[in-house]
Amino acid sequence: MWNEYAIARALHVLAVVMWIGGVGFVTTVLIPALRRRFPPEAQYGMFETVEHRFGAQARFWVLLTLASAVWMLHVTDGWARLRDTGWLHLMLVAWLPFFLMLFVLEPLLVHRWLKMRAGRDPAGTMQRVAWLHWALLGLSLAAVLAGVVGAHGGWRL
Repeated sequence: MWNEYAIARALHVLAVVMWIGGVGFVTTVLIPALRRRFPPEAQYGMFETVEHRFGAQARFWVLLTLASAVWMLHVTDGWARLRDTGWLHLMLVAWLPFFLMLFVLEPLLVHRWLKMRAGRDPAGTMQRVAWLHWALLGLSLAAVLAGVVGAHGGWRL
C-alpha cells in the first residue's frame, strides 16, 4: 500500500534537490567560469544562453515543490502547522522569490533590463547577477537546513 505523505515528501525533496542544486551549480560553477573564461562583453550573452535552458527546468521544479508541499499539507491537514511554524515560513520565503522571478519578473522585466544593462556595463551586470545568485542560494540553503532540522523536531523558529 502506498503512503501518500511519503510520496509527496519524496517528490518534494527531489524537486528541491534539483531546483536548489541547479541554483548552486549556476552560482558556484557557471557564473565564475563565464567571468574567468570570457571577456565582459560576452559573459551575459553566454550566461543567458545556458541559464535559459536551466530556467525551463527550474520552473518545473519550483512548481513541483509547490504542488508537493500543498499535497503534504492536505494529506496531514497541516494548514495550522504552516501558519504557526517558523521553519515552514522560511521555506516559503526562500521559494517565493524564485517563483516571482521565474514566472513574473524575469519574463516581464528582468530579462530585458539585464540585457540592456549588459550592453552599457557588462562587468557590472555580471557582478549584479552573481550577487543575486549568491543571495538566493544562501537563503535557499538556510531554508533547506531549517526544513530538515525542523521536520525532525530539531528546533522551532
